[in-house]
Amino acid sequence: MMRGRSDGAPKRRLFTSVGIVAIVLIFLYVYFGSKDSGETALEYGSRSLRKLGSSYLGGDEDGDLGSKHEDSSKWLDEGEDGIMLKSFPVCDDRHSELIPCLDRHLIYQMRLKLDLSLMEHYERHCPLPERRYNCLIPPPPGYKIPIKWPKSRDEVWKANIPHTHLAHEKSDQNWMVVKGDKINFPGGGTHFHYGADKYIASIANMLNFSNNNLNNEGRLRTVFDVGCGVASFGAYLLSSDIIAMSLAPNDVHQNQIQFALERGIPAYLGVLGTKRLPYPSRSFELAHCSRCRIDWLQRDGILLLELDRVLRPGGYFAYSSPEAYAQDEEDLRIWKQMSALVERMCWKIAAKQNQTVIWVKPLTNDCYLQREPGTQPPMCRSDDDPDAVWGVNMEACITPYSDHDHNTGGSGLAPWPARLTSPPPRLADFGYSNDMWEKDTQLWRRRVDNYWNLLSPKISSDTIRNVMDMKANLGSFAAALKDKDVWVMNVVPEDGPNTLKLIYDRGLIGTVMNWCEAFSTYPRTYDLLHAWTVFSDIEKKGCSGEDLLLEMDRILRPTGFVIIRDKQPVIDFVKKYSSALHWEAVGTADSTSDGEQDSDEVVFIVQKKLWLTSESLRETD
Repeated sequence: MMRGRSDGAPKRRLFTSVGIVAIVLIFLYVYFGSKDSGETALEYGSRSLRKLGSSYLGGDEDGDLGSKHEDSSKWLDEGEDGIMLKSFPVCDDRHSELIPCLDRHLIYQMRLKLDLSLMEHYERHCPLPERRYNCLIPPPPGYKIPIKWPKSRDEVWKANIPHTHLAHEKSDQNWMVVKGDKINFPGGGTHFHYGADKYIASIANMLNFSNNNLNNEGRLRTVFDVGCGVASFGAYLLSSDIIAMSLAPNDVHQNQIQFALERGIPAYLGVLGTKRLPYPSRSFELAHCSRCRIDWLQRDGILLLELDRVLRPGGYFAYSSPEAYAQDEEDLRIWKQMSALVERMCWKIAAKQNQTVIWVKPLTNDCYLQREPGTQPPMCRSDDDPDAVWGVNMEACITPYSDHDHNTGGSGLAPWPARLTSPPPRLADFGYSNDMWEKDTQLWRRRVDNYWNLLSPKISSDTIRNVMDMKANLGSFAAALKDKDVWVMNVVPEDGPNTLKLIYDRGLIGTVMNWCEAFSTYPRTYDLLHAWTVFSDIEKKGCSGEDLLLEMDRILRPTGFVIIRDKQPVIDFVKKYSSALHWEAVGTADSTSDGEQDSDEVVFIVQKKLWLTSESLRETD
């Protein structure tokens, strides 16, 4: 027996050693294999699917998801030019409102050390590639094609944004009212219970503008509405040919920006926190805060100074808040300190009535130059670029005007609508001539006419409302849409020429963006995306085209359109993924259709199909 035991020991030791080596090899393969930078969206997406769960149109939600997608042949099809994707996974239904770079669950998981008092948790914090879900965002149960503009200004489908707590919380302020399967918007706000239209007329009256029209005969065109609620202020400005950038965070009043965009009103998710607003200096004629719950005195007035940066010479700040009229001790203290701050900033009271005060910025640098040495807040450093905004920290300093604005006593812009096509003074900052400006404007008119010819079988006058130009350059694409009943979010690359200030000078709105990341908006918020060489640009950065396609699908409404203008290899790439995204080809054209003989760009237009998960189907039934 002793001999038998000793004979078996080496074998057991050998098996044990082999087992340990195998375990180590498996661990190394799994660990380093999962870190492979070449992992595709499909590979990570399929893992997300198994982790999150999913349901497909007509699929069995209770089935075994692991076994359902175990066979990779169900996902891939070998084509002539490589692997073609058959299907992307679908995210779990609880991610139907996912905003990747504003996902507070991600912040908690990453254990970021953020200062909540400075609103850092409402600023952008994007997931690393290995933390992206890389799956299609499903619509909520019972989702319907959005109500068309202009009717959508006043009502939306409740199923599309199934959040009614604001209707109860703000029931005395007429923000929104639930009526059956719809949510209605009477046009009220915290300081304008009886309607934004009357409130807007009262502001115009305070400023002695003719006919109580806030556009002041075309001289007031761009407005910044901070803490905008459901954006009824911006909604009612549109009839006066005024366009507002309505801004609010995804805070305790969550979904307010989602409601605004569902209504067809320009809006953006953001916050006055620690980073500069994503807008150039001297962008807005009017800033507005109606009980926006912002502490303007914090950190030496840094937030008010950020408003000052984005206001034009002679721009206004309309402030409706208890501090402007209440008489209790705390309100009086705040009013006294705020009045002293804006006086040192060279603002003056243009009008004060009832609950509202309106300050006006100086037209020139004269007041700044006459301040006593050491006066706070200081002037910004001479090397500070007031138009650098992507990830740039706010500064508690006053941004002086350019020599041109100082010498001309204002921005020198034509009234609207002439300013849409008139070369702006800041054009010289880029070395562009007036002739180049005119040629670019004419070029995009031809291109947009061609786009609409391709789209004509699929659209009518009210099909498209929310438009995004993903690489806006000079804003001529948006300018060519002036006679359409649409608005355009003009996006300028954060590492390209900062032409966004020219776009605002045209009387348009927009923001800065890095398309290697996700945009700050809810899913299903745009009817049309225009991507001119965007894929070629991110390829140069080494970013994933698959990720960009999934992001575009996330922000595109069902039945919405994508216009891709790029080189042929990019078009071929997108075509490979179209069926995976449930996109249907609408039309293709080359640049000769626009009268361009020397361009190698191709136009490819697709439409996103409406698809529902099996849970959504059950809710709809």
